[in-house]
Amino acid sequence: MERDFQAAMAAQDRGDLRGAESMLIAIRRKHPGLFSVDESLGLLYVASEQFAAALPILKAAAHEKPSSDLAHANLGTDYLKLGSNAEAVHELQIAVKLNPNNKAAQSNLGQALASNGQPAEAAKVFGRAVRLDPTNWDLRYNWAAVLLDAGDADQAAAALAPVPNQETMPQLQTLLGEISEKQGRFVDAAQHLQLAVKLDPSEPNLYLLGLEFLKHWTFEQAVRFFEYGVGHYPSSQRMLLGLGIARYAMNQLGPAASIFAQLLDADPENATYAILLGKSCTLMPDSIKECEKLERFAATDPKHAEVDTYAAMSILARSPETANLTLAAKLLDEAIEADPKLPEAHLQKGFLLQSQDRWQESIPELEASAALRPESSKAHYLLMLAYSRTGKREKAQEEMVLQKKYRAQEREGSDARYKEVSMFVVVSP
Repeated sequence: MERDFQAAMAAQDRGDLRGAESMLIAIRRKHPGLFSVDESLGLLYVASEQFAAALPILKAAAHEKPSSDLAHANLGTDYLKLGSNAEAVHELQIAVKLNPNNKAAQSNLGQALASNGQPAEAAKVFGRAVRLDPTNWDLRYNWAAVLLDAGDADQAAAALAPVPNQETMPQLQTLLGEISEKQGRFVDAAQHLQLAVKLDPSEPNLYLLGLEFLKHWTFEQAVRFFEYGVGHYPSSQRMLLGLGIARYAMNQLGPAASIFAQLLDADPENATYAILLGKSCTLMPDSIKECEKLERFAATDPKHAEVDTYAAMSILARSPETANLTLAAKLLDEAIEADPKLPEAHLQKGFLLQSQDRWQESIPELEASAALRPESSKAHYLLMLAYSRTGKREKAQEEMVLQKKYRAQEREGSDARYKEVSMFVVVSP
């Protein structure tokens, strides 16, 4: 058996992996339960990226020699490759407990913890790994990344400080940009991300830079970089989405709507794209031909209250000659049925009823809207009109006071579209 095992190892050393595998399998059949054979065969499978095939063999090896930190480390690393993060954490914790100086096990444990949604614990482990190997810049990068995920941007910056020649490393510059953003140093963040793009104009780097400009309402630069990104990475939907959002923020509603419609064509069930198209269409309903796509989306997905509401708003904002009020009423009824707590749906239903001189009927809808969103000056304004038309003078006077109050607050606040852009940035991929 020993002679056959040495022959298998010699075949592996020669690069004859298939021959080594055959020999080890044959030995395993004749002599099951041998740690050296199982460990060697398992690692052979790992080397050829047959991680699933390696798993039961490495598990057997760890069972055969539970005191071996390498056996647990190899099993944990295989679990990590297979995406079984909790199992990887368990085995790698055993490995580092058996041998705290195993740098590879410490590093893999940090990765497993990060993948398992435990960035703070991962940061502690990577910190220990860095203390074992302080000049390992990859370890420092991983340590800084999980520190940032754990919410400690200052410590993340300190972790990267010893790394030399940072200005030549695009990946490091990207991380420094994200760290600076979290620290509130927005100019530094943009500079780091711009350098990352200069060093490596990849799709991820361009997207992060464009997103940085969007976050801080620097829309012209955002448009410039997203346009460049779309030109070089035409299949990137998130790059195209960023360009559409930047154009929307700059009040370039027609071009923005065209982009959102293009995205919706490529992904017809994506409600986010439909909502963005709806926001554009409600502002320029007669001049944006793509708005019809919003109605088609709403017709095929009647249970999406927000999209139905935007489609109805788009119709109601058009000239009376082109507005299909029957369809708008149907869409709003579907929206309210799907989500009775959507204030905009009730508001638009009240507005529609008022346009048909159905003042009394509009009141319950507008009251529901005002109750759900008391700060809406438009809801109070329409209620004032309805109460006035139905002889409720005192109530009309109360609504007029509320309308003026909330209208003044809206004027004092930041531009509403800028707030929307901030919301888009949060949900962007």
